[in-house]
Amino acid sequence: MTQNINEIFLESVKKRFAYYKEIAEKAIEQVEPSQLFITPNADTNSIAMIVQHMAGNMLSRWTDFLTSDGEKEWRNRDDEFVPILNTKEEMMHAWNNGWNCFFKTLNEIKPTQLQNIIYIRKEAHTVLDAINRQLAHYPYHVGQIIFFAKILKQGEWKSLSIPKKK
Repeated sequence: MTQNINEIFLESVKKRFAYYKEIAEKAIEQVEPSQLFITPNADTNSIAMIVQHMAGNMLSRWTDFLTSDGEKEWRNRDDEFVPILNTKEEMMHAWNNGWNCFFKTLNEIKPTQLQNIIYIRKEAHTVLDAINRQLAHYPYHVGQIIFFAKILKQGEWKSLSIPKKK
């Protein structure tokens, strides 16, 4: 039996999200634990704060995804940009909690549900659009994590893809 486009889409986004999670983790592994908390200026988030924000977003958006607004009343987005996590272990715990919630929900979505309407901040989205919204959001922050980790490594960076001139 051939797959329909909705099944193909769901398989594809699962692979894309898993890839972005993996490369962020490879970047995080390259920096010293203390470097995860560095903020070079008042307008820049540390890697730990980016992780806090991503985890908060994932828990809010993907808890009761099909049945409640993705911006939960219990979420305090502004607190995600205040240093709360104190250790790499705490940071990775938050990271994994967010991703586990996200992947659990994504794996439960059926191809026939992609046209269903859900809400994020009282704005209607199809399930497909909500997934695409996060497929733009999470890699944006993964890119920040990688860029900042490369700066922190100051030339000792191990490429996450094909190294230059290879």
